[in-house]
Amino acid sequence: MASQFLKVHPSDNVIVALRDQPAGADVTYEGNLYNLQYGVSAKHKFVTEDIDTGGAIIMYGVLVGRATQPIKKGEPITTFNLKHDAHDYSTANRKPYSYTQPDVSHWQNRTFKGYHREDGRVGTYNYWLVVPLVFCENRNVLIMKDAFERELGYAQTDMYRDQVREFLHLYQQGDMRTIKNLETFVDAPAAAKKKPERPFKNVDGVKFLTHEGGCGGTRLDANTLCSLFAAYAVHPNVAGITVLSLGCQNSELKTLEDEIRKRDPHFNKPFFAFEHQKGTEYSLMSGAIKETFVGLTKINEFERSDAPLSKLSVGLKCGGSDGFSGISANPVLGHLSDLVVGLGGQTLLAEFPELNGVEQELLNRCVTEEKAAKFEKLMRDYAGKAEAVGSAFAFNPSPGNIKDGLITDAIKSAGAAKKGGNAYVSDVLNYTERATESGLHLVCTPGNDVEATTGQTAAGANIILFTTGLGTPTGNPICPVAKVATNSALAQRMPDVIDFDCGAVVDGTQTIEQNAEALLEYVIKVASGELTKAQQLGQDDFIPWKRGVSL
Repeated sequence: MASQFLKVHPSDNVIVALRDQPAGADVTYEGNLYNLQYGVSAKHKFVTEDIDTGGAIIMYGVLVGRATQPIKKGEPITTFNLKHDAHDYSTANRKPYSYTQPDVSHWQNRTFKGYHREDGRVGTYNYWLVVPLVFCENRNVLIMKDAFERELGYAQTDMYRDQVREFLHLYQQGDMRTIKNLETFVDAPAAAKKKPERPFKNVDGVKFLTHEGGCGGTRLDANTLCSLFAAYAVHPNVAGITVLSLGCQNSELKTLEDEIRKRDPHFNKPFFAFEHQKGTEYSLMSGAIKETFVGLTKINEFERSDAPLSKLSVGLKCGGSDGFSGISANPVLGHLSDLVVGLGGQTLLAEFPELNGVEQELLNRCVTEEKAAKFEKLMRDYAGKAEAVGSAFAFNPSPGNIKDGLITDAIKSAGAAKKGGNAYVSDVLNYTERATESGLHLVCTPGNDVEATTGQTAAGANIILFTTGLGTPTGNPICPVAKVATNSALAQRMPDVIDFDCGAVVDGTQTIEQNAEALLEYVIKVASGELTKAQQLGQDDFIPWKRGVSL
């Protein structure tokens, strides 16, 4: 990949430009000469042969679109000359599949420092969780958040509050000129980086979730919300939970308790529930704060200890994708996934709208006919709902995706699927279902960044790797989300967001395998307590999927 061009798969009839190519350039690749009459921007593709109207465009070895007009050899594919298309799929058409597991002997005896739970799982962090069963309680949750975070040392920096205070002082002194001339921050001031003392050394945080559901809407959404909270309650990164309930909402406390028992019949973590309609707000809040504080003293007794890498459950996610995503960062995650699977761990590939066009390969990789049938049904049901409201999977690429070379959903999907590596698909999970097998899992979620990471965490991910070519700050309250850049320019431009750089793959200074091994070393550090950039920024994003159409 040290060259300026790349043909991803031998059967492809497009070539990726790794650097900007000027109009009129004559370039040679694999012994063939191409005249780039229109020029090709980095990350975009040009065709290797004349394509007639209706002709197939192949990339990653699969159909990714059809020409809407003749495309000349060397001409770039664009939204003007290409439309989305993909091969159909069926469980009935499954073909035998095999792959060679990578050598994992180097990692066999490696460990991370985690929190061992009674159900046998291992948490990468030790959190207390506070949730409202209905949006009416959001305000009370946020009041608790302010109180606990400020007094226990978990609050974010006051640097912006200090900035406003300084501006107010200058304004009151009549000094607007100084305000206008002050430089904006590029990095946090030194004082803001100073870590406050925390009385509970082994409690990584108290996490407070808010949402807009629980009442109104459909009973399905209310029940899904309870299922989601139950999945978070039994999550290995959660040591205890406080629940605020109004008392009359659709998302009933009993439903939550039933869903917890369904996932863990022996659930015995501290669990405190408070109903607002049983008394005053003051009694609700003071009681919740008292019991939560007592709970924190108990979970502070837990300590990190060695755990094998088989206890990792790694979410595989992409967002803000660019034309390098399917070339560098996503294949890097794919090789890391195969390593983790080879070590007996779990990996979780989500975003069903971004598996459009590669369904048959994934069906072939499913370990049983039953799991393949479940994947096909979930995909067809999801696609059907999207089409019914005029928002088919083909509409998935965002303006930013398209600008950076992901012209059709099939191109985006074929690159996104590379995050799943080559391992067999051990299981297929619907939204809020928990992963119980080792191996690669397909998790039904939207492509929406936060809805997907929210769902992957519910499935049990204790770390999420999130590839991005354009930059996104997405995080999760209880599961660390590490941002993996597809290119070095992004890593250098947004160092406060990006955790790991796959640009060396594009530059040709590292192979995919070498970069993946370096990333696994970083994963071990995060699993042992090294904070990701999203954690440092307090990026605690949480959006329940209401099971409507969301891409």
